[in-house]
Amino acid sequence: MAIRLAKPDDAAAIAAVYAPIVRDTVISFELDPPDGAEIERRLREHEGVLPWLVGETDGALAGYVYAGPHRGRWAYQWAVEVSVFVHADHRRRGVGSRLYAALFDLLIRQGYARAFAGITMPNDASVALHRAMGFGAVGTYKRVGYKFGAWHDTSWWQRPLRDWGDAEPTPPVPLRELDVSEF
Repeated sequence: MAIRLAKPDDAAAIAAVYAPIVRDTVISFELDPPDGAEIERRLREHEGVLPWLVGETDGALAGYVYAGPHRGRWAYQWAVEVSVFVHADHRRRGVGSRLYAALFDLLIRQGYARAFAGITMPNDASVALHRAMGFGAVGTYKRVGYKFGAWHDTSWWQRPLRDWGDAEPTPPVPLRELDVSEF
């Protein structure tokens, strides 16, 4: 699988991977699958600052991963929220873990300290992936989301990226300032 930075041209393929997750599961709390134009808008929202990566196998999108800000306040600038989505035809083949590993490498190089991920419960596959990638459970929001006629819990997970110790950290480096030619 080849991993690279996502481009606006990938938006339709990303939307195609995400659509059945939105439409058919509670993994995403979105109700209507975003189209390619909306995915492109999301890609551009943090372009050059936070990474979106795609994994391709034989020219087809196997999955994608991205990071977004954890919160808007200044003190949270070293924390990101991350998500990974894998095409149904490529699940249980290590796509998610390879995408996460590439994402974490970039985030560490950028200077981020923590990654957070939310998992709609139950989701044994996602819990196993996050544990394998070094995440630990933080807590659970009980009955926080309502979709498909039922309330759902969201479990929150945290992964250390970089330990700044007690030293004052430098602000994260925007993605555009890194050499991202290889993963």
